[in-house]
Amino acid sequence: MAFRRGSGSLSTRTKARYRASVGTLLFISVIAPLTILAGQASKLFTSGGSYLLTGSLDLSETDDIIRRSALEAVESHIPQEVLDIVGANPGGSELLNRNIIGGNDLVSSLVQEDAADVSRQSSSIYQEPNAFLEDEKAITNTDKESASNIAISGNLTGGIIEQVLHGNESQKPPKKGEEQGKTVSNLDKSVSAKTGNVSGDTLVRQMRDQIMMARAYANLAQGQGHFDLVLDLKQCIKEHKKFVGDANVDTELPRGVEEKLKLMAEVLLRAQQKNYDIANMVKKLRAMLQSAEENAHMLKKQGTFLSQLAAKTVPKGLHCFSMRLTVEYHLFPHDLREFPNQQRLEDPSLYHYALFSDNILAAAVVVNSAILNAKEPEEHVFHIVTDKLNFGAMKMWFLANPPGAATMEVQNVDDFKWLNASYCPVLHQLQSSAMKNFYFKADRTLAAATSNLKYRNPKYLSMLNHLRFYLPEVYPKLDKILFLDDDVVVQKDLTPLWDVDLGGNVNGAVETCGSSFHRFDKYLNFSNSLISENFDANACGWAYGMNVFDLKQWRKHDITGIYHRWQSKNEHRLLWKLGTLPPGLITFYNLTYTLEKSWHVLGLGYNSSVQDSDIATAAVIHYNGNMKPWLEIGMSKYKPFWLKFVKYDHPYLQQCNISD
Repeated sequence: MAFRRGSGSLSTRTKARYRASVGTLLFISVIAPLTILAGQASKLFTSGGSYLLTGSLDLSETDDIIRRSALEAVESHIPQEVLDIVGANPGGSELLNRNIIGGNDLVSSLVQEDAADVSRQSSSIYQEPNAFLEDEKAITNTDKESASNIAISGNLTGGIIEQVLHGNESQKPPKKGEEQGKTVSNLDKSVSAKTGNVSGDTLVRQMRDQIMMARAYANLAQGQGHFDLVLDLKQCIKEHKKFVGDANVDTELPRGVEEKLKLMAEVLLRAQQKNYDIANMVKKLRAMLQSAEENAHMLKKQGTFLSQLAAKTVPKGLHCFSMRLTVEYHLFPHDLREFPNQQRLEDPSLYHYALFSDNILAAAVVVNSAILNAKEPEEHVFHIVTDKLNFGAMKMWFLANPPGAATMEVQNVDDFKWLNASYCPVLHQLQSSAMKNFYFKADRTLAAATSNLKYRNPKYLSMLNHLRFYLPEVYPKLDKILFLDDDVVVQKDLTPLWDVDLGGNVNGAVETCGSSFHRFDKYLNFSNSLISENFDANACGWAYGMNVFDLKQWRKHDITGIYHRWQSKNEHRLLWKLGTLPPGLITFYNLTYTLEKSWHVLGLGYNSSVQDSDIATAAVIHYNGNMKPWLEIGMSKYKPFWLKFVKYDHPYLQQCNISD
């Protein structure tokens, strides 16, 4: 007998038959789906971890499986008429649809109510092991992406990296439920970070952390034979490394970084679900950390070595420039080789500068910048001393390019016959075999070469570097002189420095010490009693590069004699390393007047964080350090202050390929 929708009555026999069928249907519809569903859920949550994060199974697909399984189980126990009704259901969330079964029919209402109970119970079965789900929306695409993004920053690195850093290998890995709970608890944070709260170097660090984790997982996957995963991890590593490059902050990353992070996170989640032993992961990461530290240490040594090597090497362009000027000087007529206004050289009423250098271009920048900022250029006198090799070139440059109305003098240090080994302790020490071995004996290891290269700089062998301790001998007629290094740029008129009252001191300089650095203990060996008994370890250091020297007080205190005594005691370099600042601190101890810091700003040759405001207000800026502005390794942000005083249109500079 056909079952028709909306029929008014049924025979007693038929009703009895349907009641039995409906009872059987209700029984099987409740029990059978629960049994089948429990088995499916057990497989889902025990074999592969959390399907929620992988997105391998959708809830709508699960409902289809439940419905098909239930229908197959009851098909042999109920009449075909009832199966036709069930089969007519269009696939809604309920097992039977009120639109198909009449709402006023008792049987229909019973089926509807019990079916709803089955649906609610089925829903609770899926949600109970994952109580953090509120509804089916929890595995939408957005949530999948969020879960992927926090895979590294959440439960994965949080536990493993902590063990690597603290050696906590005995810590047991968290249970799967705990991992899922921690992962999902961070979803909101991940989404918030992804939508604009990330700043600084967060993304750069996350990408590099992902690379580290991917390498560790690739190593583990290789040993377990998971070659497909290994290939995916290596491909992601390759793309990540290409993408992040040398970026240090997030703004340096190209577009699409979020997509790369998602893709890597998905692959890492696949690796995580392999349930590799946490202890092995810790060992792998610790080995990688140790290897990275060793490589970083070696690269740091190599970088230091190359930086010092570049700093003491004369660029080819500067060598070409010097040679061309030398040739030009020897072709220049003898009667034109003298500077005008030589009578001003010994006039103590003028503003005198001392500059000792073998770098023609650097010396030209110092003179040009000082004259361009001077209010009365004709009152300034520049005394330059160079070596024999560069004497002709230095003189030729200033003969061909005179600094306006200022007076120039260029001298050869080799012409100072009084500066010999019997008078100067440094020259005497340079003749010893120990000093020759220190300077010229090759080191077989990079560590030894790196540590000694700094003190093997030719400037420590040149008397141009030590000539600053002999100013009264070089300029016997002068009372006060301003000493400038060749790696400075003058930005203001310096004439007020001659009016500074040094208060009976010899040296006027800017202090360089802070709360705990650049004090005497940084430069001198206070483990030696000669140092500890005569000097204060916390005494403040000061800077060479722009110094006002009162030559009258110099002669009164016999500063050169003090320098000779201490330099002789340091023959074996036990009191300080080579250089001129340590003996300068000793020689002018308690004889140095502190100038305002704005007179002299240092650090442009090594410190990338010098404040722009300090540079703008400085009278003199100093490129102390290895990164000189005329070298390729010079910091580009500071080069313009130096480059604007170079005459790049000069034919010799153009012929030697010297350009900005």
